[in-house]
Amino acid sequence: MKFLRRLHLYLGCFFAPLLLFFIATGWYQTLQVDRQKRRGEAETWIDKVTSVHKDQIFPTESAMSYNTMLFKCLVVAMSVALIATIIIGIVLAFKILRLRWPVYLSLVLGVALPILLLWLGQKRGVGL
Repeated sequence: MKFLRRLHLYLGCFFAPLLLFFIATGWYQTLQVDRQKRRGEAETWIDKVTSVHKDQIFPTESAMSYNTMLFKCLVVAMSVALIATIIIGIVLAFKILRLRWPVYLSLVLGVALPILLLWLGQKRGVGL
């Protein structure tokens, strides 16, 4: 059981920076008003489910217009709660362990590894 608690702690600290990034950018994307929404844009069920994330709507043929404000409020509340939960988890990780360097290492790797993978995934031209 002790191993599972430690594994949970280190995985939580490792993924916390990436989760914070995706929560913050998802929150921004939800509140972004520039996206054009059209009926019939989503044809398959996966497109319809995806449009909930992208457009805050579940497209149907019968809907003439959409009011997304209530759903946006829910997303903002969820984002704030998740960010608070992640920060509390990181604080608890530092309070629970006597040795803090593994927590720092997990957080640093959680920031550095995604940046490295994104950098390695970019195609580079010769001489750039």
